[in-house]
Amino acid sequence: MDAQRPISAGLELKHLRCLTAIVDAGSFTDAALDLGISQAAVSRNLLALEKILGVRLLHRTSRTVTPTPAGVQILARARLLLSGADELVTEATTGHARLHIGHAWSAFGRHTTEFQRRWQHSHPETELRLIRHNAPTGGLAEGLCDLAVIRAPLDLKPWSHALVGHEDRVVALASDDPWARRRSIRMDEIAGRTLAIDRRTGTTTMNLWSGTAQPAVEYTHDIDDWLAAIATGRCIGLTPQATAAQYRRDGITYRPLRDAEPVAVHLIWRRRDPHPATHTAVALAVDLYRERHAAAFTDA
Repeated sequence: MDAQRPISAGLELKHLRCLTAIVDAGSFTDAALDLGISQAAVSRNLLALEKILGVRLLHRTSRTVTPTPAGVQILARARLLLSGADELVTEATTGHARLHIGHAWSAFGRHTTEFQRRWQHSHPETELRLIRHNAPTGGLAEGLCDLAVIRAPLDLKPWSHALVGHEDRVVALASDDPWARRRSIRMDEIAGRTLAIDRRTGTTTMNLWSGTAQPAVEYTHDIDDWLAAIATGRCIGLTPQATAAQYRRDGITYRPLRDAEPVAVHLIWRRRDPHPATHTAVALAVDLYRERHAAAFTDA
């Protein structure tokens, strides 16, 4: 036997389907009827599977067929493999039946629920899934999503991208902080505080302070770590308004930050073989941000 040849080289899905059909139907005859093949073919596939695995999988009598202890374990794995194979075929043959949108912190912020509602209403054939992943590209570089919402400073050249809108910055404070009683905070006041910053996916950098006076910094690992540091009162945080909409927590208060540039919100995706619904998703996000901006302008 070739030492480089994997043990599973001869394993085929038809072997696993025959095993599950025999157990589910209770006999070789009924399994053959369910699968639309001959009883002899069912027997050959089971024998082939037992030979490949080197174990007996079924106890057979004239009246019953039951799994052996090894068969019980193999049967459970076989069902998982068959389910995964069926799902792969379904996705490949239905034109990308799911759209995965990744994000590091807060998806579309206050627009998230409306985005989901409108998508379900207009595109029920494509399931929308939002995925939070603590990485600069929201999981896109890792292959976990089809598009990603990006707010943190990022080199966009490797990706196709679209600017969908802007969000004002807010200050996150412990609710018992004296600043929590104020209506807004000035940018120049932040230099006197300790600032919680997520270097990996956050939107705040020291470049926001052009002068020599800069805040002290405590680095955090993700959104939950960032919120915990602020809730203790030892730090404050700067963040897009989307965070305030998505993460309303006891002990945390958000206040508008004056004199600060808004945060740009981009959608990014792979240049090659984009999801067919990419531009539809971009258009919906742009519409939602534009509607919000128009409503704010009208109210003002």
